Amino acid sequence: MTDTSLSSTLHAKITARTAKAGVVGLGYVGLPLAMAFARAGFTVVGFDIDPSKIEFIDRRESYIEAVPTEVLKAECEAGRFAATSDFTRLAECDIVAICVPTPLTAHRDPDLSYVAKTAEAIAATLRPGQLIVLESTTYPGTTDEVVKPILEKTGLKSGADFFLGYSPEREDPGNRQFHTASIPKVVAGDGEAAAGLMQAFYGATVSTIVPVSTTATAEAVKLTENIFRAVNIALVNELKLVYDAMGIDVWEVIDAAKSKPFGYMPFYPGPGLGGHCIPIDPFYLTWKSREFETPTRFIELAGEINTAMPHHIVTRLAEALDIRSGKALSRSKVLLIGLAYKKNVPDIRESPSLRLMELIERRGGSAAYFDPYVPEIPSTREYAELKGRRSIEWDEAALKSFDAVVIATDHDNVDYDAISRLAPLIVDTRNVFARKGISADVIVKA
Repeated sequence: MTDTSLSSTLHAKITARTAKAGVVGLGYVGLPLAMAFARAGFTVVGFDIDPSKIEFIDRRESYIEAVPTEVLKAECEAGRFAATSDFTRLAECDIVAICVPTPLTAHRDPDLSYVAKTAEAIAATLRPGQLIVLESTTYPGTTDEVVKPILEKTGLKSGADFFLGYSPEREDPGNRQFHTASIPKVVAGDGEAAAGLMQAFYGATVSTIVPVSTTATAEAVKLTENIFRAVNIALVNELKLVYDAMGIDVWEVIDAAKSKPFGYMPFYPGPGLGGHCIPIDPFYLTWKSREFETPTRFIELAGEINTAMPHHIVTRLAEALDIRSGKALSRSKVLLIGLAYKKNVPDIRESPSLRLMELIERRGGSAAYFDPYVPEIPSTREYAELKGRRSIEWDEAALKSFDAVVIATDHDNVDYDAISRLAPLIVDTRNVFARKGISADVIVKA
């Protein structure tokens, strides 16, 4: 069969919704994507190495807020979705989307081991006519330089025997205004045939597609989106330090500045960056840029500022304890409000709260947390020693037992009025008390 007939056959299956899709990695990106494919009428098989995820799906239960259990149950019972840890079943799939983590190493270099292992698993069953899509965030060139060579070791060639594409995920946990199918999707293929298949498949799944010329361009789009946010957050974090030294409230400044109807977009300071994208993605580009001997000073400086914010918060906490309570941090009990990296979600990936707990205890203090969305700290790559710690039970009497309360995440369903009345010292990193019109002498902004 020629590449033209292979692509035409797959295109026809996509149009008829008879193509079977596989999604590797059923986390915050993969499971919503699998649901979008299934709800568009495709039969979908989800793959994951975590047996607990498979068990949840077998019980028709969702473990991700963006996928309601009733939606998952409906797609499973309709026969459009099932999950497995048997990667030999990749051979059944006409389209395979890779949605695995792309973390950083301890030295802040890209860790593409999950992508490489997944590509090797796909290569073990690769057959002519399949479309393989990378969705994981990565540096420009990964699809062509990492995934493609692994797949072509089989003797099959991209664009001739199988088709290869890239489409960056754009999930935003907790955002109820958008969902996977309503967010415009950037798509690109390795060659004209692959590009056509990418547009056909994702065009059948989401409301809007945005085709770009190459997979490297699509990879750069994702990095650009998150670098934009990282740099602007770093700017307001630095302005917070400068204005604080001048006795100016940065939050008041931002609120006034955003009244300008043009030429300004508000970003807000915080205790550090969290989530699966903004703390990580910029370093993928700074690493890749070294290959071209091109400096990324602006991006690296933003990374340094954002990475330093938890240290600044702990220093501010120690100063406030000393000045207001006459206590050393090393002899203090500290309660963090919010373990998730953003409000009203259970997602703790790269959460600065974990770093805050580590830094407080490194300085001899005792750190506990309250989070209505995170009852227990799960296993994490960087903070293994925190695994198993549980959120304290909400008890107004218990609040008095802590020497300080740090607002790390401003969840809506927290009784901030009670905290303001009962906590002996509050370090507010989110300006939540001012936004709620609550004032108290014990509140320190940081």
